[in-house]
Amino acid sequence: MEMESGVLTEQRREIEEAKTLNSDLDLAFNLQMQEAMTASLSILNHHPSTVSPSSSSTPKKEAEAEDFDCCSTSFLEDIERLDQERKDREESENLMREMREDLDRLMHDQKVASEIMNIPDEEWEEYGDDYEDPFENGERVSFFKVYSKGVESEERIRDMKVIVGGIGVAICDSKDNLIFEVSKGIDVGAEGSSSNKSCAGVSVELEALIEGLNTAFALDLKNLTFFVDHSMLYQYVTGAVQPQNSKISTLVNQVSLLQKKFADCKPSLVACSDVKFAFRFAKDAIVSQITWPAENSKGKRKLKETCVICYEDTDVDQIFSVDGCFHRYCFPCMKQHVEVKLLQGTTAKCPHEGCKSEVSIETCGEFLDPKLVDIMSQRKKEASIAVTEKVYCPYPRCSALMSKSEVLEYTNSSFVGGEKSGARKCVKCHYFFCINCRVPWHYNMTCYDYKRSKPYPRREDKMLDSLAKRKLWRQCVMCKNMVELAEGCYHITCRCGYEFCYTCGAKWKNKKPTCSCPIWDERNIIRDGRRR
Repeated sequence: MEMESGVLTEQRREIEEAKTLNSDLDLAFNLQMQEAMTASLSILNHHPSTVSPSSSSTPKKEAEAEDFDCCSTSFLEDIERLDQERKDREESENLMREMREDLDRLMHDQKVASEIMNIPDEEWEEYGDDYEDPFENGERVSFFKVYSKGVESEERIRDMKVIVGGIGVAICDSKDNLIFEVSKGIDVGAEGSSSNKSCAGVSVELEALIEGLNTAFALDLKNLTFFVDHSMLYQYVTGAVQPQNSKISTLVNQVSLLQKKFADCKPSLVACSDVKFAFRFAKDAIVSQITWPAENSKGKRKLKETCVICYEDTDVDQIFSVDGCFHRYCFPCMKQHVEVKLLQGTTAKCPHEGCKSEVSIETCGEFLDPKLVDIMSQRKKEASIAVTEKVYCPYPRCSALMSKSEVLEYTNSSFVGGEKSGARKCVKCHYFFCINCRVPWHYNMTCYDYKRSKPYPRREDKMLDSLAKRKLWRQCVMCKNMVELAEGCYHITCRCGYEFCYTCGAKWKNKKPTCSCPIWDERNIIRDGRRR
């Protein structure tokens, strides 16, 4: 590099000297010409018919001088350009060297922190002051993980539909700690609007993978595994399938050449949810391309983004991003969407057509009333707990929903013998209750003694029993839930899975009754004059 710089400097100096020498020659030549012209004019004054032969050579000499100046100037510009390229290359190499040093330092700190965390507290208190860095002169961690993701999306910027692409790369250590990231937009070109969407998607994914491998090579990583969540891409890079598209084939060949630059570089196919941070980095790259600065009524500049539902230009801080897919919509549109789903008794999913990502309840607090957020949380929890596992706190002012395993684990953290005695501690109000009797905890009494001392049911239970008798409801002996027969036969399958006779409550075994009650009544299977 130093030799190259010296050659360029020497060439520049020689050109400058040549140019200066040429200028001196031109000056001398012009002086001589002036003297000759003066002498010629004096002769012409005495002999007008005489013509100086040297006057015809002046334009030729001047043209040669101009050509020399143009060539020397062009050559100097080329040298300046080469010199600038050399400086840019040196700056890039210095930057990469600093990045590798930062990477080594980060990995070293993570290793030291992990080592310290594994030291028992007693040992650290006694010998912590004498702790020596075991990795001070150690080698770099040898194994790395590269996650890459390429995304293309049809977005709206004001009144225009645009197709933008973004790639994200996450480089992690062997424990999946993020150590380096890349987020950049790419030009998807005509492929984004082509009919062959699958080829366009694979092409973007390959560009992201190539970016990830190039970054890993620039960071001087030796051994790595790169993870992809696209099955066709995985088959291409493993050689199981040969691509028919020429551009995809070229990109696959680039991946193959890059793999050979590492000591060990192998692919791995994972689920979409396992592509770590790469997907988020790719979506961030897309968002950066569809936002623009604009002044509001107070003269302050804020980033704007167009909601693809209402087509309104909205401040970026009023845009909601759905977890998992990162589709983005304005707060008013999301509020209306979630509230409608809530009224329908279902959990809200991403409004994007065909997207199955669920809307995170925790993030809905940005645009929903807190009471609605609580209702959504309760419904999601009810749906996640099996019927036979559900437990409600018996205290009327609490009535918190819990699972049997959850409340047992919480109780064991502060109460010894809860599993045998039946005592449970509510995770919300923190009061104890009996899991068997479903009443507040009866201290110093067994469940049998409590039932003997309380032979009559509580007022609430009396009201429920009275209502059940009046409505002809039947209680499931397994989960204690009430069941109402709307229509059909008397064979009941409770939501907990228990099967019994609706008439007498006897259990069904192997899809057959254990009682002699009639299986159905005609009145239960005829509605509006039609048989069901």
